[in-house]
Amino acid sequence: MTEKLVSVVVPVLNGGPWILEAIESCLEQSWPAIEVIVIDNGSVDNSLEVARGTRAANVLVTECQTRGAPAARNVGIRLAQGEYFQFLDADDVLHRDKIAIQMRRLTEGPSGAMASGAWARFRHSIADGRFLREPVWQDLSPIDFLVLSWLKSGGMMPAFGWLTPRRAVEHAGWWDESLSLNDDGEFFTRVLLASNGILFCEEAKGYYRTAPLITLSKRQDRQAAESGFRAAQLSCQHLLAVDSGPLALSACATTMKRFAYSCYPAHPDLSSRGDEMATAFGGSDLPFGGGWPTKLLVPLVGWKLTSRLQRLKRLLRVQG
Repeated sequence: MTEKLVSVVVPVLNGGPWILEAIESCLEQSWPAIEVIVIDNGSVDNSLEVARGTRAANVLVTECQTRGAPAARNVGIRLAQGEYFQFLDADDVLHRDKIAIQMRRLTEGPSGAMASGAWARFRHSIADGRFLREPVWQDLSPIDFLVLSWLKSGGMMPAFGWLTPRRAVEHAGWWDESLSLNDDGEFFTRVLLASNGILFCEEAKGYYRTAPLITLSKRQDRQAAESGFRAAQLSCQHLLAVDSGPLALSACATTMKRFAYSCYPAHPDLSSRGDEMATAFGGSDLPFGGGWPTKLLVPLVGWKLTSRLQRLKRLLRVQG
C-alpha cells in the first residue's frame, strides 16, 4: 500500500537557534511519506540560511513577505501536496513516531476524523518534558472537545498536536491573517467543527518549547490583545453556530472570562468587554488563577486589584 503524503508546514521568524532541531524532527519521522515546507516570515537572523542548509530532497524552503504566522502557514498550504497537514512551529519538536501513529489511527478510523496527540513542555531538552494528562486526551466529538477544552483545559492544544485531513482545512477555510494572537485557537475551532471527530493518540508525542525569551503568546501590546479578543469572540461564534446549548454557552462564557483575566490591567477596556460577553453567555465561575496568596487576596480585595498587585510584583522582580 502506498502511504499517503503528509505535508509539514513550518513558519519561522527569527528561529535560528531552534529551526534545525524542528526540521530534523520532521526528517526523522518513521512515516516515510513526508514533505517539509519551511516558510521564512522576514527573519533578520540566520533562520533562512539554516533552513536552506538542510538540503534534503523533501524539504522546500520559501519566504513570505506578509508578516504573521497565519500568512506564512497559508503560503505553506498553497504549496503543500499532501492529503494531511502537520503544522509545526519553528521552536517545537515532534517525536519520531508522532505522524506514523496518528496516520495509522486515521486510516483505521472513520472518514473525515482528525487526530490529536499528547504534548509536553520543555525548555532546553525534550528529555526534560513532562506529559501531564488533560481531560481532552481521549476520543471526542468536535463539540465535546471544544466544550471540555475550554472548561477544563484552558483551550490549550499546541498546533503540532493535530494531524489534519486536507478536506477539513478546505471546508473550514484557511488561517485568518488578521489575527496575531490565538490565531491557532480560532483556526482549529473551525477545523474541528468541520471534522468528523477527534481520535486521540497517546503515544503520538510532541514537545512545546517554553523559551526564556518573550514569545508572541506572552505579548501584552494592544494589537496582540485586540487579536486575542477577536479570536476568542470568533471561536465562540463558531461553536454557538453549531450548538447553543447550556454547556456550549458555559464554555464560551469561561473562554471570555479567561480572556478578561489575561489582559487586565494592561487593557482594562478589552477586559471589560470580555467580562460583559462572559455575562451575556450566562456567566462563568472560573476562578482567578494563582497560588495560595492569590487565593487569599481575591476574596478580600477582588481579582482586579489582585491582578494589579501581581503585575507590580513582576515589575519589581524584573527591576531588582
